Amino acid sequence: MSIFRNKKIIVVLALALLTIVFWYGNKKPEAGEERYRTRVIDRGDIVQTISANGTLTPVVLVNVGTQISGTVSKLHVDYNDPVKIGQVLAELDPALLKAQLKQSEANLSSAQTALKIAHSKLERNRLLKEKEFISSEALEIIEQELETARAQFKVSKAQVTRDRANLDYSIIKSPISGVIIARDIDIGQTVAANFQTPILFQIARDLRQMQINISVAEADIGQLHLDQQINFTVDAFLDRTFAGAVKQVRLNPTIQENVVTYNVVAMVSNDDRTLLPGMTANIRFVVKQKQDVLRVPNAALRFRPSSIDSATPLIPSGSVVYQLKNGKPAPINVTIGITDGHFTEIIEGQVNVGESLILREISDKKESQSNLRFRMF
Repeated sequence: MSIFRNKKIIVVLALALLTIVFWYGNKKPEAGEERYRTRVIDRGDIVQTISANGTLTPVVLVNVGTQISGTVSKLHVDYNDPVKIGQVLAELDPALLKAQLKQSEANLSSAQTALKIAHSKLERNRLLKEKEFISSEALEIIEQELETARAQFKVSKAQVTRDRANLDYSIIKSPISGVIIARDIDIGQTVAANFQTPILFQIARDLRQMQINISVAEADIGQLHLDQQINFTVDAFLDRTFAGAVKQVRLNPTIQENVVTYNVVAMVSNDDRTLLPGMTANIRFVVKQKQDVLRVPNAALRFRPSSIDSATPLIPSGSVVYQLKNGKPAPINVTIGITDGHFTEIIEGQVNVGESLILREISDKKESQSNLRFRMF
């Protein structure tokens, strides 16, 4: 009896399991099952922006060089040192320059003596000419000698002035007050100024005011204007947003591989000196902004039904959103305004706050259905 009872229980359990598998395999979606993803219409603020990248630089950046060649003998400043106008930054070895100056001064003294002798000679020969002891041609030759001596004196004097200036140039001084942000020389290094002036230091005048050199595409340049507000971030402080304003839109275009861009300069306050020269700024130009407007997600404007049947009206032209009515997407014509990339302003249209719009259609998952057939033997 116990064996018969156990077989009966096993048969009942097997039938129950087959019934459950058959029911799940042939289950059909209910009419009320969600097929579309929707979002409620609300009111809020929209800020339309243009994105661009730029580089932070000091407003005034002076490259300090040298007009003469020589070897660096003394170095008085280093990176990040504050300097005043006229402060000595470095000195070149003045030995050769001093020797050249002494030689020029000696030549000047010789030329001055020769000028005095020529002048005295002319005075004596003029007296002799009055007494008809020399000819006019001889007197003209002596006058010419005086002019030559006078010219040589001027040349020697100019040479002395030049050599003194070169000696002064061996002492490199700061042309402005600011801070050293770059130093390209060391003691013992030789600098040559034969063809172009070598850059020894870079001095920023005031890091409390910075500027951003921004590259803007030609498609966006028409929406920018002077004093336009900008917001930007830098990679070093991603949790902080900085503000600035457009101060110049330069007319000279930059063309690279048929891509036209324009350079826009924005001014930024940097009182706490958080921003450093060379940082990359991720910029958003504020083009338009509106507060407390009727807005819809941009996905609602992009949505189109995957299929159109007789119960769904044809898609109208222009901007369209869809509401779910009687289980079917119903199109609604709307007039849109500004957008921030996530939401778009609705200016006109039969949509109201609190109503739901379709964002996308949820794809039906194809479930394998097992058709179980029983045969009675």
